[in-house]
Amino acid sequence: MLTIPTLLGITILTFVALRVLLPSSVVDLIVGEYGRNDVQLKASLRQDLGLNASIPSQYVHWLGHVMTGNLGKSLHSGRSIDGELAARVPVSLELGLWGLFTALISAIPLGIWAAIRQDRFPDYGVRSVAILLHAVPGFWIAILLITFGSIWFNWVPPIHFKYLTEDPLAHLKIMLLPSLIIGLTPSAGLLRLVRTVMLEVLREDYVRTARAKGLAPHTVLTRHALRNAMIPVVTVVGVTLPGLIAGTVIFETIFVIPGMGRYLVDSVRSLDYPVIEATNLIFAVLLVFSVLLVDISYSFLDPRIRYR
Repeated sequence: MLTIPTLLGITILTFVALRVLLPSSVVDLIVGEYGRNDVQLKASLRQDLGLNASIPSQYVHWLGHVMTGNLGKSLHSGRSIDGELAARVPVSLELGLWGLFTALISAIPLGIWAAIRQDRFPDYGVRSVAILLHAVPGFWIAILLITFGSIWFNWVPPIHFKYLTEDPLAHLKIMLLPSLIIGLTPSAGLLRLVRTVMLEVLREDYVRTARAKGLAPHTVLTRHALRNAMIPVVTVVGVTLPGLIAGTVIFETIFVIPGMGRYLVDSVRSLDYPVIEATNLIFAVLLVFSVLLVDISYSFLDPRIRYR
């Protein structure tokens, strides 16, 4: 029920912040230092860009176009935002999903192993690595890899991006390293969460009952403990995915990947209002629907949860 009001609230805040709270406007940026005092030129440019109307009128006009599927045009290049996002959104989604996959395949097994070996050497080692990964920024690791890779091994990441349909092998080579690095930080948090939840579940009465019945250890772990432990993990994953996609901004810039995040960075530098509003709307939609999918998935993980 709150999906539409939430999205409207986000768009209103973004719209007003760009036009009211910023100390400069896109008109000042376009006319430059020499035209900043030319009132007639600025008024003419504001008229051409559709910025002379009141803010509520501008918002209603923009929202009406969005409702019809038209996200507008860039104020600087004049290109359609729909066309730009159609090429860039899949790239950012792929990068974020690969990063999430990397985090899951490392965090879940290691978290379970640390819980089973509680207060032993594997547990201490896994927790230490998780704390280290949580403390070290991923972009710093990326910059170090590129810097020392070029100095020591004469290696640099590919500069020219190849889409999956053009050259699958070259595409995978480009996406592999940033995907691994993107997954490092969320994997640290997920690992500690899986360990904590598994420790709680393994102490429950139904797990002790399953062990007393003589069930195999792996059966107790997978069919009884792991499934119930996944509910809070799924919640965190659902909220983490949009954050990963939004977090690709830095990595798309470092590795020269033409995704939505890099498009947003370029638009912020030039104060391209329609592009900033459109990309923020996409991020908001991803976040809202990720939370919705998480809520729906609860009924599959726990039979006691049902939605009418």
